[in-house]
Amino acid sequence: MRKARRLLGLGTVVVASVMALVSKAWAQDALEAGQDVLDRGDTAWILTSTALVLFMTIPGLALFYGGLVRTKNVLSVLMQCFTLTAIVTVIWIVAGYSLAFDTTGMSAGTTNLQSFIGTLNKAFLRGIAPDTLSGSIPEVLFVLFQLTFAIITPALIVGAFAERMKFAAMLLFSVIWLAVVYLPICHMTWGGEGAFFADMGVFDFAGGIVVHLTAGTAALVAAVVVGARNGYPTTPMTPHNLTMCLTGTGMLWVGWFGFNGGSALAANGDAAMAILVTQISASVAALTWIAIEWVKLGKPSALGFATGAIAGLAAVTPASGFVGPAGGFAIGLASGIVCWWAATQLKIKLGYDDSLDVLGVHGVGGLIGVLLVAVFASASYGGNQEGLDIGAQLKTQSIAAAITIVWTVIGTYLALKVASIVGLRVHADDEETGLDLTQHTERGYDL
Repeated sequence: MRKARRLLGLGTVVVASVMALVSKAWAQDALEAGQDVLDRGDTAWILTSTALVLFMTIPGLALFYGGLVRTKNVLSVLMQCFTLTAIVTVIWIVAGYSLAFDTTGMSAGTTNLQSFIGTLNKAFLRGIAPDTLSGSIPEVLFVLFQLTFAIITPALIVGAFAERMKFAAMLLFSVIWLAVVYLPICHMTWGGEGAFFADMGVFDFAGGIVVHLTAGTAALVAAVVVGARNGYPTTPMTPHNLTMCLTGTGMLWVGWFGFNGGSALAANGDAAMAILVTQISASVAALTWIAIEWVKLGKPSALGFATGAIAGLAAVTPASGFVGPAGGFAIGLASGIVCWWAATQLKIKLGYDDSLDVLGVHGVGGLIGVLLVAVFASASYGGNQEGLDIGAQLKTQSIAAAITIVWTVIGTYLALKVASIVGLRVHADDEETGLDLTQHTERGYDL
């Protein structure tokens, strides 16, 4: 009996070894034939990254923004972030993913309609099964991962018109904006060969153009069109709960590892380096911001640290898969200085009321990263691009940034005009009472 068991065990090992060899051979044949092959390690990492990026919006961004507004508006900001998560999910599945990533009719070097927007061939995820692959991961996972980026982008814009925009207008604006701004810019950048920015050779690893530059530009337009909060800038409008704000900051910071590291779409060294430079940039930017405060105001602030960290995270996003530690340090330093100036000095000088500094942090930070990646992606400065023509790449990055800004300004203005059919702003009395009660008949806190 014991001998039979040993023979059975030996037979099992032999069969398993043969199956492993055959599976490896099949995989090698598939690779040589140019076919996608599922990688369980890559799949596990992108599953994790997807959860991390969703965690950035709910509850990360919701708490970050919620802590920055006044007590009477905290619930309204949380409600906007959570509701956008749901409505963008529906739009993404119905048509958004197809319009952003379907490549029908595209070919490198050919400019046509599909260079700017995809088709509806994959509407409702038609043709995508659990075993359909996108590279080394299931395509349904790629759909879900990219969905989390589509969710957080309009949610970022909420910070520009916080405390004064009608909930219905916010929803209508966000739906239209997603369609006319986010989906085309996403397709042009990440749509692959034949997509307009991709064919230009634009570097945007994780969304400096797609997410931060579009959201920051839209924030400025929205702040100007909607108008300033009643009493701004003479009435103090200090954050009601910095503990909540810092909690949200920590969630965003950790979630950003999935945002940038996950954009490698593989569990490899590129993902690890993207996470490392993300950590470096956030740390340097946060320390730079509070150092400026320390010198100018005499004391560093918790709000300054949180804002600086987010600026560093936004700035390194487009560069994270191309630069090394030196690039992460330089981008963090630049974003800490320039974003501080934009959120404090420029905002006051121009007089716009971007409530939670979306332009100053995400717009300006994103632009810094979009431009500096042209320098620090070069192997000469520790990046992974050998023989990079820095001047030519900087020109490419600048052109793509300019097109994105113009496109976003026009698209955002049109979206706001359509949303104005339900009225953009709450009544002055409702604004004074607060959006928690007037828009949702609820309070964030029991008083």
